[in-house]
Amino acid sequence: MRHLKRTAKLGRTGEHRNAMLANLVCSLIRHKRVTTTLAKAKAARPVAEKMVTLGKSGTIHARRLAAARLRHHSRRMLKSKELRVQARRQDVVRILFDEIAPAFKDRRGGYTRIVKLNRRQGDAAALAILEWVELPAAPAEPAKTEAPASAQAPTATETTAPKESP
Repeated sequence: MRHLKRTAKLGRTGEHRNAMLANLVCSLIRHKRVTTTLAKAKAARPVAEKMVTLGKSGTIHARRLAAARLRHHSRRMLKSKELRVQARRQDVVRILFDEIAPAFKDRRGGYTRIVKLNRRQGDAAALAILEWVELPAAPAEPAKTEAPASAQAPTATETTAPKESP
């Protein structure tokens, strides 16, 4: 009997389940929103919230604990400067501690929300969106203003119209 066993097994071994949840939380940190099944979203929510709690403390020990839980090793020897800059931009521990945790510094819990969606076409699994509650939206790119079509180039009728001779 499984009395008092709250861990959702998700049809996987423990090692596979922990790796999958770590990858799911890394994707949530990187993209701010993840679409997955409802069961996986409910299993990933406590992991994500514990990572934010670690991020709010901000200590080096908390960074190491978060990197270990997310299976993310940020110390890599990269040859070119461009690769180092790109790796720093995608470093989930840095994003968690420098961007996400400060946004939740006054909040005492409940950092994520699960929005239920429809069912998946192939296997009718219940889908859900796992997202952060109070993160500011990414700034939208300004719309490109285009000049009117008449000012850009002559229309096809203007270029193909025969010229009248006097």
